[in-house]
Amino acid sequence: MNREYVGIDFHRRRSVIVRLNAEGEKLSVQRLANDPVAIAAAVAEAGPDAEVVLEATYGWYWVVDMLQAHGHRVHLADPQGLNWGQRRVKNDERDAIDLADMLRLGRLLEAWIAPPAVRQLRELVRDRAKLVELRSGLKAQVHAVMAKEGVLPTVADMFCGAGNTQLDTMVMADPYVIRVESLRDLVEIYDREVSMLERNIHAQLAHHGGYHAIQAINGVGRTIAAVLVAEIGDVGLFRSADALCSWAGLTPRHRESDTKTTRGRITKQGSKLGAHRSRVPVSRRSQAGWRLPSYR
Repeated sequence: MNREYVGIDFHRRRSVIVRLNAEGEKLSVQRLANDPVAIAAAVAEAGPDAEVVLEATYGWYWVVDMLQAHGHRVHLADPQGLNWGQRRVKNDERDAIDLADMLRLGRLLEAWIAPPAVRQLRELVRDRAKLVELRSGLKAQVHAVMAKEGVLPTVADMFCGAGNTQLDTMVMADPYVIRVESLRDLVEIYDREVSMLERNIHAQLAHHGGYHAIQAINGVGRTIAAVLVAEIGDVGLFRSADALCSWAGLTPRHRESDTKTTRGRITKQGSKLGAHRSRVPVSRRSQAGWRLPSYR
């Protein structure tokens, strides 16, 4: 049976679906609104043995889950492996054809389709990280208001017990007092939301072997462990510690041509949250003997 390849150029409101045969001949092109029934019907025309590919782009979760539920073999293209900006003509149909062609020729750089449980954990972990970032911005604004009035902090953390005492007793003009009170109220709300997320995250990971095993690394506590477990997913997918470090963007850039080899700084192309949260020095990561604790 002649296997078909389906490339989906998936967007927020509509998608373009292209079918190719094993020789790369275009069989059909459909432009559809993002209706699950319509997309499933269009892909089903390629038959039960079809290979389906779409880019890991905005909002891909639901369409991948839907296609997998219909029994299709779905591949997720890593955007870093797509050089569409170099083409003279770029449109949705051409993008879908290129996706299907790369899959057909075995040249597709694939991204791991994390199972729903991992994606849901990532949602909580990433939400917590974003709220902490926003909360830090609010705290920085408090320091900025104090600086405008020439008030120096008496402690490093202005939101601990002693710091709050200073904030309660500061003498400033009314507009500055109002702004600081508003900022402190917002910080309290963020504190509550961050605590709520942490309770949910740690409750979900209470019986996760990797979550506990990775805390054996010096400097890795509950929060960092949760980030690493969520971002890495199944550590068994990596053949070695070096492969894991490369995925995380913590290995040097390598360029080689003829007799010339150039190695640059670390690529930083991995998960920013996972890489930034890791406290294990890069030099230790690259050593052959370094391994994550096993939790399988």
